[in-house]
Amino acid sequence: MERRQSRQISVGGIKVGGGAPISVQSMTNTDTRDTAATVAQIHRLEEVGCEIVRVAVPDRPAAENLREIKTRINIPLVADIHFDYRLALEAIAQGVDGLRLNPGNIGDKGRVKEIVKEAKEKEIPIRIGVNAGSLEKDLLSKYGCSGPEGMVESALRHIRILEDLGFYQMKISLKASEVLATIGAYRMIAERVDYPLHLGVTEAGSLFTGTIKSAVGMGVLLAEGIGDTIRVSLTGEPEEEVRVGYGILRSLGLRRRGIELISCPTCGRDEIGVIELSREIEKKLAHIASPVKVALMGCVVNGPGEAVQADVGIAGGKGTVMLYLKGKAEGKIKREDIVKVLVKEVTRISEEMR
Repeated sequence: MERRQSRQISVGGIKVGGGAPISVQSMTNTDTRDTAATVAQIHRLEEVGCEIVRVAVPDRPAAENLREIKTRINIPLVADIHFDYRLALEAIAQGVDGLRLNPGNIGDKGRVKEIVKEAKEKEIPIRIGVNAGSLEKDLLSKYGCSGPEGMVESALRHIRILEDLGFYQMKISLKASEVLATIGAYRMIAERVDYPLHLGVTEAGSLFTGTIKSAVGMGVLLAEGIGDTIRVSLTGEPEEEVRVGYGILRSLGLRRRGIELISCPTCGRDEIGVIELSREIEKKLAHIASPVKVALMGCVVNGPGEAVQADVGIAGGKGTVMLYLKGKAEGKIKREDIVKVLVKEVTRISEEMR
C-alpha cells in the first residue's frame, strides 16, 4: 500500500512519520507518583514490544517524578498534560521525550509560548490530542458530538496556535469512541496537514469489544496509508494494547513481531481439540518476539495446505498429527506431545531468527 507522506519527528530515539515504521504505543494505568509500580508496568510493556509509553501527569508530584521514571526505563516517555502549563514546563525540565497536550486548554497565549520555547530548545515534540468527548463548547453547538467535523476544526485551531509560534514538531490525533467518526476525522485531517498522525479509537471498551473497534477503525485507515503511530485503547492491562496493536499491523503486512497463530475454526472433523490447543500454545509463546508463523489445523481437509505455509504447523488426525517444519512434513507426533514439540520448535526457530 502507498502510505501518506508526512513530515518526520523524533520521540526520543523513535522516528515517527516520514516513512518510518509505524510505532506501537501504550499508556500506563498506574499512579505516576508511584515509581515502583509505574516502572514495573513499563518494563512489562517493553517486554511485549511497546515502543513509546505515555504517563498521566495530573499534579506537580507526578511531574516531579518523571525523571526518576525515565532513568529506569528503556523507551521514550511522553507526559500527558491538561490545563496547567506549569506541569508541562516541569515535565520538560524532568527530561521527557514528548508532550501530549492541547494548547487551547492551557490558557492564554503567553503560557503556551513558554511551553513552546522550552520544547523547541529541548527538541521535544508535542502531540495535539483531540477527543470527541472533550470538544470546545462552541464546536459542540456547531457540529454536535458525533461527527468528525468538530474534531478536525478543533485540531486545526490547536495546530495554528503552535504554528503561529513557529513550532512544527507535532503529531496529531483525533479520537472518538465511534469508529466511523474516527475514520472520517482522520481522513479529513490527512488532506489538510502533513503532520504525522497518531491513530486510535478512544474509550474503545473491553478487550473483546475494544479489539474489534480498534481493528476496524485503525485497519481501514492503515489500509488507506493513513497513520504513523498507533495506540489501542482497552479497558484492561496495557500489555494487551500492545499485543493487539502488533496484531493489527501484522495483519496488514506493516510490521512483523511475535507469533502469528493460524488455527482452524474447528468443526466435527476436529479430533485433537484445536480450541484448547490454541489457547495453550498462544499463552506459552506470548514471550516470543520473532515473527514465527504457527499453524494449528484440526483435520486433513485444509490442514496440510495451511501447515506447509507456516514455519511450524500441524495437521490433525485421530490421536496423532503430522508435524510440518518450514513447509516439509517431519513425521507424526502424539496428541499429548503437541504442545511440548511446538514450543521447542518455535523457540529454536525464534533463536535462529535473532
